[in-house]
Amino acid sequence: MKLSLAKFGFLKLGMADPVDHVVQHPLITRDADLGLLTPAGKLTVLSDQIVVMILAALILMIFLPLMVRKRRGSDEIGRLVPSGGANFVETLCEYLRKDMAEPNLQHHTDRFIKFIWTVFFFILTMNLLGLLPIAAISTGLFGVHIGGTPTANIWVTATLALITLTMLIVNGLRLGGMEYLAHFNPGPWWLAPLLVPIEVAGLVAKAASLAIRLFANMMAGHILLAVLLGFILTVGSVVGSGAGFAISVPVVLGSVAVNLLEIFVAFLQAYIFTFLTTLFLGMSVIFHHGEDHGEAHAH
Repeated sequence: MKLSLAKFGFLKLGMADPVDHVVQHPLITRDADLGLLTPAGKLTVLSDQIVVMILAALILMIFLPLMVRKRRGSDEIGRLVPSGGANFVETLCEYLRKDMAEPNLQHHTDRFIKFIWTVFFFILTMNLLGLLPIAAISTGLFGVHIGGTPTANIWVTATLALITLTMLIVNGLRLGGMEYLAHFNPGPWWLAPLLVPIEVAGLVAKAASLAIRLFANMMAGHILLAVLLGFILTVGSVVGSGAGFAISVPVVLGSVAVNLLEIFVAFLQAYIFTFLTTLFLGMSVIFHHGEDHGEAHAH
């Protein structure tokens, strides 16, 4: 309701909708009735954000291998030394493996590291593509709104979180079996009716925190940037073009600062989502036996 009132206020002042470049713009829809999944009675088959997700996947599948293949030379030693973009990619991969995956996944690192790398680079690519003015260009050239930030869509982040939740449960059962089920009741058996629902709620809360944190942070930055730029048009239409030009200088400087901050946030949120995914996954597949656990606490 508050978002709708804010949107109405901006439109009344002659400003563009500040959430227009954040919300999803359906391109192909089909009539469907799936309850809460289709509140408007429409199923979105293709949208501007889905196009960006496809573009992010294509970029990673095509250009990432090309970057990694860049080597300093063709001799025996030169083939082992990365150069150019390969340095950047291998540095990130090595950091994610050594400082993030191994401390949490331990001997299961090799089993899950490809999933960890995929999560990080996919979210990072979507975040960075969301900072580019793809929508403005596509609208001007083709009259079709293609662009935006998929990670500012709660359905996208919820799907990513659901994939993580599935990984936690499936691999916990596959690698731990009864040990995994036993951790849902860490106390005596007669406390199971109390502890099991709490542990299950905690598992669901982990997934919810992943989805909401990524969604909220990515949407907030884009809305703030749109509102700042909208001040110029508002002041110009209400007061005059001279005042609009005067306020444009600090607003543009502030927008540049926010944009630079958004680049940092794009990397930060990809890192946080990946780190928490790795942490939760480690908690599901690494089991501390009583004796080992006691020794760990003693140290």
